[in-house]
Amino acid sequence: MDDEKGFHPGELAVQRRAGVVHDAARLVGMLDAADLRGGAARFLAERTFLAITARDRTDRLWITPLAGPPGFVDVRGPADLLVHAVPPPGDPLEGLAAGQQIGMLALDPARRRRLRINGRLTSADDRELAVQVDQAYGNCPRFIHPRDLEPAPAAGPATVRRGAVLDPADVDLIRRADTFLLGTSHPTRGADASHRGGRVALQDEQTLWWPDLPGNNMFNSLGNIAVDPAAALAFVDFATGATVHLSGVAEVDWQDEGRGVRFMVEAVVVGPSLPLREAS
Repeated sequence: MDDEKGFHPGELAVQRRAGVVHDAARLVGMLDAADLRGGAARFLAERTFLAITARDRTDRLWITPLAGPPGFVDVRGPADLLVHAVPPPGDPLEGLAAGQQIGMLALDPARRRRLRINGRLTSADDRELAVQVDQAYGNCPRFIHPRDLEPAPAAGPATVRRGAVLDPADVDLIRRADTFLLGTSHPTRGADASHRGGRVALQDEQTLWWPDLPGNNMFNSLGNIAVDPAAALAFVDFATGATVHLSGVAEVDWQDEGRGVRFMVEAVVVGPSLPLREAS
C-alpha cells in the first residue's frame, strides 16, 4: 500500500510524464489533514451548489450535483460536515450507502471559486449526509464559466431515463455544455469530485474526449484514472435544470500536442432536474 500522505503513485506518474513534478511538489501541503474552520467554513456556509462523487449500491461510480439554500452545507467541526440534502428520487446516487469514501466539490461559479473536499460518509438518511473530512483545499479559478445561479421552483415527480446508450437529446446537451463534473476514485485514497471547463467532443456514439486544460499541476483526477479507470461525468443545462449522468471508464490520452481524456460510456441516467437556474 502506498504512503497515505502526499501524492499517490498515480498522481506522481502523471506529474512526471507532464514534466511538472517540481511545480506540484510546492503544493503537496494542500493535501494535509483538513481544517474547515475560518475561511473554508464561511465559504461553505454561503454555497447553494455541491457535487458529490460516490458509488451506488452496485458499486458503480457516479457524480451528481446537489442544491440547497445557503447553510445547507453545514460545518460542524474542523473535519466534520453535515449536508442538509441528499440525492433525490431517480438520481443515480439515490439511497447513498454510508461507510464509503466520497469526494465533494463546493462551487461558486459567480466568483469562480471552488473547494475540493474528500472524506468518509459516516451516516446517511433520507434528509442528511454526515461526512468525516480528510482533505479540503481550493483549486485555481481557471476555466470556471462565471454564472449566477438562482433557486428554481420545485419540480413535480422526476422523469428519469436509465440505459446504456446516449440518445440525440443527451448528445445535444453534452455538446452545448461549457462545464461538466468529473468523478474519479483511488483504491485507498477514495473518491474525488472535480469541475471541468471547456467543450467535450464525441469520438463515436459511446466515446467522449476532452482536452486536459492546464491547471494546478496536481493531477488529482488524471492520477486517479491512471490507477483506476472507473469514472463518472455529469452535465447540467443551467437554463432548464436538465441533467445527464454518465458512468464508465476513462484513460489518459497522451499526444505530442497535449494530453486529453477518453471516456467510454457504460451507463446513462437522464434526470432528475437540478433545482437551480442561471439568472437571466
